[in-house]
Amino acid sequence: MIVHVVERVLQSRTVSRAIVATDDERIFNVVLAAGFEAMMTRDDHASGTDRVAEVARDLDAKIIVNVQGDEPLIDPETIDRAVNELSKSGNVLMTTTSEPITETAEVLNPAVVKVVVDGEDYATSFSRNPIPWPNQAVTRHGSIEAALRNEPALLFSFRKHTGLYVYRREFLLEFAGWPQAETERQESLEQLRAIQRGVKIKVVDAASQSIGVDTFEDLERVRALVERQTRIAV
Repeated sequence: MIVHVVERVLQSRTVSRAIVATDDERIFNVVLAAGFEAMMTRDDHASGTDRVAEVARDLDAKIIVNVQGDEPLIDPETIDRAVNELSKSGNVLMTTTSEPITETAEVLNPAVVKVVVDGEDYATSFSRNPIPWPNQAVTRHGSIEAALRNEPALLFSFRKHTGLYVYRREFLLEFAGWPQAETERQESLEQLRAIQRGVKIKVVDAASQSIGVDTFEDLERVRALVERQTRIAV
């Protein structure tokens, strides 16, 4: 799976080098055997962003892209959109991407991270819980499951966060020096560390939908899609 991620990243027009940062020798060896770059990192990092920051300290780059290793279907154009948004906006320190949620199960799934943005597309909150919480609909129907079932249009109020971050290198290194926020520990979402510090994260629309592999069922879905795409290409 990690090799698929690297291949996707290198198809991006805005990425000149891809390095897999890992503390697992098995991943390290698989990546090297496939002909790509990998670096071993410490095994005590609080998040993937902290791990990327360890590698970024020795890189001569102004912009660092962090694509999570569980995003084998990430669209290279999605990466380009996030990088270009950071490049053109001098005051933006960090960007990420989101996409529509199309299934009720995703709203209820804590493995699917939800994001809420303001009128200028800056993130106001991230959560594994359903946000924004449809309080009136839940009151009417007794539960969020019943609310989504009886009012299907509610689904369009939710957005899924894609496993991608783009940072200015200086900000990334500063971020890694901050202690974890309590909300970050509770939700296991490192971007909340930036939100709590008042950092504005610009959220860009993904070019196409992706599937983060968080469960065995996700893995099976991705395998089926990859096999289908391979047959079509042949």
